[in-house]
Amino acid sequence: MNLRRVMSSACLALTCAASCAPALAHPHVWIEMRSDVVFNDQGLITAVNLMWTFDDGYAQMALDGLDANGDGDYAPSELEPLTRENMESLRDYDYFTVIRFNGEKQALGPATDAGQIYSNGKLQLHMQVPLATPLDPTKGAFVAKVYDPDFFIAFDYAGDEPVTVLGAMPQACTLVVKPVPTDAELEQTRAMLATKGRDWKPENEEDFGALFAQPVTVQCST
Repeated sequence: MNLRRVMSSACLALTCAASCAPALAHPHVWIEMRSDVVFNDQGLITAVNLMWTFDDGYAQMALDGLDANGDGDYAPSELEPLTRENMESLRDYDYFTVIRFNGEKQALGPATDAGQIYSNGKLQLHMQVPLATPLDPTKGAFVAKVYDPDFFIAFDYAGDEPVTVLGAMPQACTLVVKPVPTDAELEQTRAMLATKGRDWKPENEEDFGALFAQPVTVQCST
């Protein structure tokens, strides 16, 4: 089952909820993620690398029927059709990745270096999402968020160092990852959303799912 089908299923399952306030939405798929902010030799941000580890429930659905030789494992060749299908569908959602520079949403190119592995009982997808135009972090505020606009899929950074730098980040710059929202913060956000009308949108034309995302920022001193 690819992620587009997950989203389609979400629409069917949440038909009643969709007619109410968006605060009724809650995740049904969980993804633990790692990422890299990629710099070129000139110190410009050119891309972000993403690695997603899917929850067991989604993995079981996605892997159903893919063990062609019946050996209980999933070789890269067996996962390749699923990877190809997912990458085609994720392009329609910009890979659930939103990058802003000085508040302006940035255009993304087609993802590259995509692949999936099944290891230690976990299904993982990795890719590189390039910026259409490289960004100079010393000239503005860089913010990257990975999230599902409808909050049907929850994305959470995992591990002690979930986001790293690849390449030549300027010495004056620092990578910052906002902590996972606490239960109290999530409940406060949900309570706020419950007071809003159906057509309400957060600032900067973001989707309400952005309110639950962990921002990754590159901050540079002058």
